[in-house]
Amino acid sequence: MRLLLIEDEEKLAKGIKKGLERQGFAVDCLFDGDAGMERIALYSNDYDLIVLDLMLPGKDGLAICKETRALGIAIPILVLTAREATDDKVTLLNAGADDYMVKPFSFDELVARIRTLLRRPDQSLPPEIKVQNISLDQSAHRVTKNGKPVTLTLREYSLLEYLMRNKNLVVNREQIQNHVWDFADNSLSNVIDVHIKNLRKKLDHGNRGRTLLETVRGVGYKINA
Repeated sequence: MRLLLIEDEEKLAKGIKKGLERQGFAVDCLFDGDAGMERIALYSNDYDLIVLDLMLPGKDGLAICKETRALGIAIPILVLTAREATDDKVTLLNAGADDYMVKPFSFDELVARIRTLLRRPDQSLPPEIKVQNISLDQSAHRVTKNGKPVTLTLREYSLLEYLMRNKNLVVNREQIQNHVWDFADNSLSNVIDVHIKNLRKKLDHGNRGRTLLETVRGVGYKINA
């Protein structure tokens, strides 16, 4: 999944970005509120979740929450705050934040909170996604086929997760690029083809002619439930 991280403490932001990328997320990072709000307004459809610091130069996190919801953008927002007062937390939730974490926080808890928000009821996704004989356990970051583990690279896992979240729907290369790679990645579309080919080798082997990953010529790819 692709995340937008807005955090002005660059060392902290880069540490969070690196850690989340190791968990298989694509992460874009911005360091001030004005740039963050502009990115949300223009590219909200490219992101699955926003991790937002409360105290930012330019627009602060509270203003960004309010403006994002005023624009009708329903993307989940997780706020990072140094404020522990109950009134501050209530204000954040009333402004449109879906969850918050008080600094300093555990990185493992951050990942758990993110995965929980990505499984919100309106997305109708359980912790484990199943398609045919393939299961993807998001909390354990594990893929199995017929109950046996399948070894995937981080990029292959992220690509498979995105396709399984959109099972039976055709997704084009631009959509895949937007959700699996970040803005700074200049990977060409043939790189996506290579990852699809590798996934097919690992997931379709032994399926006796039944294809999990379908190429829709001239459009993109589809995973068949």
